[in-house]
Amino acid sequence: MLGAEDDWPTAFEALLRRAKLDFKHGGERHTFACERVTIEPYDLRYKPRHRLVIDRAAWWYNVPREWLKKIAIMDEVYLLNNPFTFQAMEKHTAYCVMMRLGLRIPETWMLPMKVGPSNERFETTAKRYNRLFDLDAIAEKIGYPLFMKPFDGGGWRGVTRINNRHELHKAYDESGQSIMHLQKGLPDFEHFARSLTIGPQTRIMRYRPDRPQHERYETRLDFLDERLSDEILMISRLINAYFRWEFNSCETIVKDGVAHPIDYANATPDVAVTSLHVHFPWAMTALLKWSVFCAATKRVMALSLDHRRFFKIADRTDLSYEQKLRQYFDLTQEYFETERFEEFCETHLSNIDHVAQEYFADREFDDLLVRTVAETFPPHERDHFTGRYRQLISQWSTASALSTG
Repeated sequence: MLGAEDDWPTAFEALLRRAKLDFKHGGERHTFACERVTIEPYDLRYKPRHRLVIDRAAWWYNVPREWLKKIAIMDEVYLLNNPFTFQAMEKHTAYCVMMRLGLRIPETWMLPMKVGPSNERFETTAKRYNRLFDLDAIAEKIGYPLFMKPFDGGGWRGVTRINNRHELHKAYDESGQSIMHLQKGLPDFEHFARSLTIGPQTRIMRYRPDRPQHERYETRLDFLDERLSDEILMISRLINAYFRWEFNSCETIVKDGVAHPIDYANATPDVAVTSLHVHFPWAMTALLKWSVFCAATKRVMALSLDHRRFFKIADRTDLSYEQKLRQYFDLTQEYFETERFEEFCETHLSNIDHVAQEYFADREFDDLLVRTVAETFPPHERDHFTGRYRQLISQWSTASALSTG
């Protein structure tokens, strides 16, 4: 189920077609086909023909969101992200959960809306119950620099770095009816990591949010020591297992050797080739493997959350932060059926990496790359970026070939 993007869906379709998957599992023979979901009226009692849906539109488009809820409840269609926890994609809920679990979230406050809602009852309610507050005192308590950002996120929409009182009031005055968070900034950090997780597969990438979209992800993967890499991986899987998301990205700042998650509710994240470049083939093969596994094994989608299993660990006073994180991770491994998934891949999907090597070195992918660059960049930049992306994909192909012998 797609929005405007065409690059990664085309690559996904090509990998599936080229893989020619046909195998027996669970006493049944499995073959695979995919199609792009269209949006149209439907009878709530109709039976969909899909076994699994990869959604990239419901986070902003309510019509397909309601369709997803229907097919999940009534028809047991598998979705990589639980549509009933989309409310938790409002960063506020995710912050609260991760604080409850003891993660090192920077100090965060919620502010009332600068401009009240357009509701005839608001004026009376505000006069009776809304307390005046000192915005400057809150900012001083948190400490500059800080960030003001919408409580519900939205791809860096409305995020403002604030260094002083003047910038604080300007940002708040301009926020209008948006509900905003104030969050402590972490300047002079060592690393800004973005971890993309698809099922029990995670790739941690060094991220530079201040750069243009095509320059945000660095190519190197070895920028963290083993301890921090393990911690960020476990945090990334934790948020997904908790909210029943299986296709999500997490942002973590490392300052003074300490990992601080700052944004980890990005279900259906950006996976465009012009963003991920050298990391794009990994994302496509990971998405294909997890989708095939879920469909072939008839994995049952978890529609409800299991807060208490996580909170039971969080409330233990005899465990350190590291010990709690390890126990959370055990729950995530159980949720994602990691051992079963790895065994499935070894048995039925051992050719996928080879198929990917051939596809990303083929003219078919190069034609897609040229089209995507033409749709993304102005004419005078297209030759430059076509060459740049070709070089980066070639870099992945070389590294992949070496790693597989």
